[in-house]
Amino acid sequence: MAIGVFDSGLGGLTVLDALQKRLPDQPFVYLGDNANAPYGVRDAGAIYDLTTRGVERLWAEGCDLVILACNTASAAALRRMQETWIPRDKRVLGVFVPLIEALTERQWGDNSPPREVAINSVALFATPATVRSRAFQRELSFRAVGVDVEAQACGGLVDAIEEGDMILAEALVRSHVDALKRKMPEPDAAILGCTHYPLMEEIFREALGPDVSVYSQPSVVSESLADYLARHPEMTGPGTASRFFTTGDPARVSGQVTQFLRRSIAFEPA
Repeated sequence: MAIGVFDSGLGGLTVLDALQKRLPDQPFVYLGDNANAPYGVRDAGAIYDLTTRGVERLWAEGCDLVILACNTASAAALRRMQETWIPRDKRVLGVFVPLIEALTERQWGDNSPPREVAINSVALFATPATVRSRAFQRELSFRAVGVDVEAQACGGLVDAIEEGDMILAEALVRSHVDALKRKMPEPDAAILGCTHYPLMEEIFREALGPDVSVYSQPSVVSESLADYLARHPEMTGPGTASRFFTTGDPARVSGQVTQFLRRSIAFEPA
């Protein structure tokens, strides 16, 4: 049984890459909704509709477990999906909670009351839709008290990364970090709250300085999924090689990926 990985575009491939390294015998099916990317500039209703459509497509491929490797979808759509839409025999997991659990040093499923943690101030870099949702602050409040969060909407960064314009992307990272620092000069930690941003992690680290702990999602999510599958072996099974689908033009997306990840992936039409 393959595990589905959904993203609005190419950013989720950073998570998938880590998942494949951590779980080399597990087949995955990746779906990028490139025709409708980026999600970060859309309203919550549109994000919900596009995300549920993508998840249904992965269910049709036999993926009873789907990872939303998209912070915008996880922030703006997942809670509503879990409360009203997902059938009992399916599972949809987001990438936000594992990151917050790592930040607050809590085990998966720890439902104890929120408590004080070592980190007092957090800089959140995310898409405009993720920032508007305040999902990070909500999930953090379930687990920790006394943590100040300053969010910076990184407009334009996803587009620059997907187009392969790394000169513009670097300039945008530095500009957004400068804007954040004017509001929070000395954060204890920074969250890269979009799965595209790990590709710019070195620039974020350089701009933030050596005293800021930077949390990026791929390794955190891969460890969290390995732990989840150890406790839910029924969600996996023998399968075939991984497959890659896109709602966009497969040839164009395949070419973008070569530039994006420096390796070749052949996408199929969704």
